[in-house]
Amino acid sequence: MAGNTSSDISEVRFLTIAEVATMMRVSKMTVYRIVHSGELPAVRVGRSFRVTEKDVNEYIKRSFYDAG
Repeated sequence: MAGNTSSDISEVRFLTIAEVATMMRVSKMTVYRIVHSGELPAVRVGRSFRVTEKDVNEYIKRSFYDAG
C-alpha cells in the first residue's frame, strides 16, 4: 500500500464475510471460495477475514457481463 498514509486506512470500511455475502446475496461459502481463489482481496484477522467495501464493489463491477 505504498503512498497511503495512516489517515487513509482509517477511512477504509472493512466488511465481514457474512456482510459481503448479504451484500452480494450469496452464501458465505461462495464468498470464502472467491477470497481463497484470489479474485477478492481480503485481510486475515485471527481466524476470520475482512474485505474492504471498495474491493467488493470493484469485484461486482468486474463481474457484470452483457447477456444480450
